[in-house]
Order: sequence, then structure tokens, then C-alpha cells
Amino acid sequence: MVIREKLFRSLLKNFAFKMNSMRFALVISLDNLTKAANDKKKTKKLRKGKGKKTMKPQMIRANSKFRERLQEVLKWCSMKMILKREVLIGKKDEIYGGRLLVSLQLFVRNDADEFSAVLKRESNLKILITTCRFNSSRGPAFIEELLSVIPNAQYYKRGTYDLKKIIEYANKNKFTSLIVVHTNRREPDALLIIGLPNGPTAHFKLSKLVLRKDIKNHGNPTSHELELVLNNFTTRLGHRIGRLINTLFPQEPNFRGRRVVTFHNQRDFIFFRHHLYIFETKETKQAEVKGKKTKDSKADAITEAKPFARPQECGPHFTLKLISLQHGTFDPRGGEFEWVHKDFEW
Repeated sequence: MVIREKLFRSLLKNFAFKMNSMRFALVISLDNLTKAANDKKKTKKLRKGKGKKTMKPQMIRANSKFRERLQEVLKWCSMKMILKREVLIGKKDEIYGGRLLVSLQLFVRNDADEFSAVLKRESNLKILITTCRFNSSRGPAFIEELLSVIPNAQYYKRGTYDLKKIIEYANKNKFTSLIVVHTNRREPDALLIIGLPNGPTAHFKLSKLVLRKDIKNHGNPTSHELELVLNNFTTRLGHRIGRLINTLFPQEPNFRGRRVVTFHNQRDFIFFRHHLYIFETKETKQAEVKGKKTKDSKADAITEAKPFARPQECGPHFTLKLISLQHGTFDPRGGEFEWVHKDFEW
């Protein structure tokens, strides 16, 4: 009995392996332990006949009880594995169901948010672009390229006007959006996008700006209305930012112009790119010889034209990072913020 208890305890110590391979490893340990028990519990052997060996009835009973206990342990392990699988499947269903509910809630709110009038084409697209009070030398070049990217955009000099007065002027003249380019140390470092007339206001940090003239083999954009591509704006906050960006561009792209603007969201950074699709043909030569191959025979070259498309960057390209999202128009002191970055302070 002492030996059986020691073996059973040693078997329980072997349970420190993964649940998916528990059954296989337990069977292997069972075989090894039974062999060790047989070697230790062998006493006097009763020989009957030629070369036949049998164990005592006490040893047979001990092994049978030990096997019964081990079978109970195996059943318990298998039941635990089944229960764990059911729990995991239930958690996956809950996660999937929660995602469906979130997506449904996002789409239900689309008809009642601040962007619905512009995206339903109930109001004409009209955008005002201005700068901060102290403009830099590189700021006008960036604004000029923004005017070529964003259609129906107009530039107004800031002067000494307060931003609240500019918002009132834009509302009176039925502008749908206001973009403020902030510069610091002669470099544009922030963008403020305000949806009119009821907000919201998004404050972005601008970095890694490369203008069109600094891009090698850049293309020149046409006046066609471009196509907008938004990637990975899937969360609740990303959905609102994506709809805010969508209000800056027309809803009927002209595909003959082959212009594409991409906003790619990855790890809370938004990468902006402006491309042209260029269709080209590549000729491939195939040689065929007629008749027998001789030294004087010449191959007839056959050219095949295979069309392919490649993107050509037009510029500019830059990176945005959301700092804050505020309800309504710009009001840093008394406004209500939907989301603020944890490292940001006014």
C-alpha cells in the first residue's frame, strides 16, 4: 500500500504539462510507473509449466486497483479539458457578439451625427484653410499643396484675428470645415480640423512632412476629383475620425483621373499618401525557330505586351497623431473633450 501511494503521488506531480498533451503524456507515465511497480513488487515466483511466470494474487489485485484509480484520473482530466474548451468557445462568442454590437451601434449613429449633412450631400462641400498667427517660411508651401489635394478649399490669411471670430465668419459663409495649420520653428507641426457648424474639433500632431519637390520622380496631380481610401479606422474613436476626414473630400470620385488619397491608421499613427495610378505595358520577347536547328538558322522574335499598373507618388506625405477630440467647435478652456491623449497638456 505504501508503494502504491508513493506511485500515485509521483503520478500527480507529473501534471505540470499542457492540457492539450495531458492525455498522451499521462498514458506514457502510466506505462512507466506500472513497469517500475512490477519490478519492485516482484517476490517469489511460482513456476507452472515450462518458462511460464505468474505473479501472486495480491500483486494482481494491487495493479488492478492502481489502474482503476488512474482511469478515474484520466476521466477527470478529459472532463476538465472539455469544460475548458467550452469556456473558451463561449468567450470567443461573447467577443464576436460584442464586436457586432459595437459595429451596429456605430452604423446606427451615422444618421444622427455631425457629419451626416455633408456626407448625404445635403450641403455643398466648402473648406477654409488658414494658419496660426506667426507663420513660417515652409507653411505656405505646405498649404499650397494642401489646396491641390483637397478640392473646394480656400486659403485665408490669419492676420491678428482670433480663432473664434474666424469660426463665426466661416459659419456665416457656409463653410463645412476649417483647417488650421500650426507652425513652430519654421516647420508645420500641428493640424486643427474643425467640423462646421457644430464640431467636432480634432487636434493632430504633424510630423515627417515631405513636400512634393523633395520626392524623387514625383507626379503632377490633375484637377479630377480624387478617390479616398481609409484603412483601419475600425474602433469607436477611429470611426469618428474617419468620418471627419471623409467630410474633407467629395463623395463622387472621378476614376478617370486615377488620383488616390490614402489615410492609413496603424498603432495610433495616421499616414497620409497621395498617388497616381499609371498604366504601362511591358514587352517580353519569345524566340521561335522554324525547321531544323542549324548554325545559319535565325530565330523569329515575337514580342508580347503585358499591361501592368504602378503607383506614382504626387506628394506631400506626412504623419498625423491624434492629440485630442473635442465636442463642438474649438474651446480649449470650457469645451468638453471626447478623448485626450494621456501625455497631452494645454
